[in-house]
Amino acid sequence: MARIPIPATLEAAPEASKLTLEAIKKQIGALPNVFRMMSNSPAVLEAYAAINGALGKGKLDKKIRERIALAIAQKNGCEYCLAAHTYTGTHVTKLSLEEIAAARRGGSSEARADAAVKFAVRVAEARGGVSEQEVEGLKAAGFDDGELLEIVAHVAANTFTNYTNEVFKTDVDFPKVEREAA
Repeated sequence: MARIPIPATLEAAPEASKLTLEAIKKQIGALPNVFRMMSNSPAVLEAYAAINGALGKGKLDKKIRERIALAIAQKNGCEYCLAAHTYTGTHVTKLSLEEIAAARRGGSSEARADAAVKFAVRVAEARGGVSEQEVEGLKAAGFDDGELLEIVAHVAANTFTNYTNEVFKTDVDFPKVEREAA
């Protein structure tokens, strides 16, 4: 059970959060618990929507972004995000179950995606303290400076939602997955 209220409907959310919730609902067709829970703080909901909206316009393709989200959710042990990104990875991004499992283990069967996911996991493990060789290795895999920045931003954005869901024990409203199943 969630540690803070999750407004049951968009109408029950704080007034200052309603426009952002309406935009999210229009974009994805639903309002999962994580967004309704975040609506308790209009500033947090707006920050979440802003960073994810901006990163969605970046250079990294959606399959790499989804793999990073899965890897970071696994690394951080976020039950909610594992369920959500397994669902979106399967139904929206169209990743295979094998690729979802590989991402959760911190890799990919595709070389470019593998380099990005491994680097993202390393950033999380090292709390940003990666080596020059690790940065150069990602460049050698074909990532430019902007994409490197985006990978770090995706680690941070996903860590934010992982921590938020874990702290407040957001009720999982996606098909549940086992954390250890990767």
